[in-house]
Amino acid sequence: MQKVETRWQTKEGLLQLIKELVHIQSITGSKEEISLALYIQQQLQLLTYFQNNPEHVKLHPTGDGRFSVAALVKKEGATNTVVLVSHFDVVNVDDYGKWKDLAFRPDELTAQFYENAHVLPADARADVESGEWLFGRGIMDMKCGVASQLALVERAANGLFDGNILLLAVCDEEVNSKGMISTVPLLLEWEEKYNLHYVACLNCEPMFARYPGDSTKYIYTGSLGKILPGFFCYGKEAHAGEPLAGLNANMMTSYITCELELNTDFCEEVEGEITPPPTSLLQRDLKKEYSVQTPHKGVSLYNVFLMEKSIMQITDELRAAAERAARAIEGAYRKQAQQFATLQCSVPQEMSVRVISFAELLSYANQMYGRERIAALTAQGQDERELAISYVDEMVTLCSELAPCIVLFYVPPFYPAVSSRHHEGIRTVTKCVLTQAWEQYGIAIQEQKYFGGLSDLSYTGLSQPLDKLSENMPLWGTIYELPLQELQSLHLPVLNIGPVGKDAHKWTERLDVAYATGPLQELLRDAVEQLLNP
Repeated sequence: MQKVETRWQTKEGLLQLIKELVHIQSITGSKEEISLALYIQQQLQLLTYFQNNPEHVKLHPTGDGRFSVAALVKKEGATNTVVLVSHFDVVNVDDYGKWKDLAFRPDELTAQFYENAHVLPADARADVESGEWLFGRGIMDMKCGVASQLALVERAANGLFDGNILLLAVCDEEVNSKGMISTVPLLLEWEEKYNLHYVACLNCEPMFARYPGDSTKYIYTGSLGKILPGFFCYGKEAHAGEPLAGLNANMMTSYITCELELNTDFCEEVEGEITPPPTSLLQRDLKKEYSVQTPHKGVSLYNVFLMEKSIMQITDELRAAAERAARAIEGAYRKQAQQFATLQCSVPQEMSVRVISFAELLSYANQMYGRERIAALTAQGQDERELAISYVDEMVTLCSELAPCIVLFYVPPFYPAVSSRHHEGIRTVTKCVLTQAWEQYGIAIQEQKYFGGLSDLSYTGLSQPLDKLSENMPLWGTIYELPLQELQSLHLPVLNIGPVGKDAHKWTERLDVAYATGPLQELLRDAVEQLLNP
């Protein structure tokens, strides 16, 4: 008779697992991120199923020294398989201030917050005093989700699902999603190797408020996409005593930001859901030391969310914004030059700013200076974004005759938008979850078409060509690439059912313990069973 293992099936056991996962300080890029992958693998290996099938659980390398964890529970004769996706990395804890040392110790941190409730924001103070919430970095985003999925794997290992469960617990979701991207080929490999039929991909990211004060509970049938455009501004150098003899890059980037920051023209609406407007993630000049030479090179990056827009469409819109900024820069320069000329009794000069894409810049550089010389250009930086910026800098500096100019380019990461709101199976399961939550627990849950925070569900398929992205992303295929062919082969329906939490990526991040260890687990179990047996 098979041994029934229930370490994570009770409320107490699940909560203990959540705390153990939080205790490991798996900040993206840290040694502890690797340690947590090893811990998850070791915990799974304690299950009798994996002791009998050791090849079904493995560390999957990302290629940079880190690992994700893949684990398959295969039921004899079954092909239908639900893929469980979760991430175990977290953002850093600098925002915790004097409580930084307690950020990964939920019980102690919550106790400290209770004793110092007066310093908390009002909503966090109410939650800590209720005694129903637990605080800590990653507890909602998304160690609770990881624990919930491990509990589902344990349940599958006990033979309690009529189908197969494939867990992907991945690293690096908070930065570049290398964990999920690197497992895409593994999904296809195991699909063939173990004769699997993937019926859906289930994520357990926490619910996110759509606006401040939103207390609605959600499940998600898709996930927002994201593109990260950059604008490299190459002006014209000048002495600070002759500013009108040049064009300051800081002025140029400021006009770009005025065009894009919070510009609701870039908001996309699908069935009543709206993407947040763009916002600046970086803006600076590239002058390395102090001098009285004006900065003539600058760069800015912007977060832009997508739902159904194509890359071609958003590229056209971004270029149009850059053109408007260029004309505004020319107009502002002309006005000030003319006013100064009346004071100085001089002749004002004109300043013309061209807008080009990185693809156009690369084509021009190859034609003018030769492919061999362009191929020899180098880039410097600590991460993929810095490397891309450095590469554009090298190329546009070589082609300085194009200045003043604004170069539109893209940097990593790119998240494709994904939605299964029209998928019959996902619609059926979603309706059942909402009904069960209300009838069994009196909990009202709403369907949201797109998860408001980025998620690894983006890498479960690909619905549009990415030519405009790849040709305008410096060093595509070197510092960043996506397994395009494999993604096109996957096309998994997606669903996200997760815990109730608040303040992800804030020092007041917290989890509703009662919901996480109670109703959520029942909803997940029933949803998995329905996905396996549509």
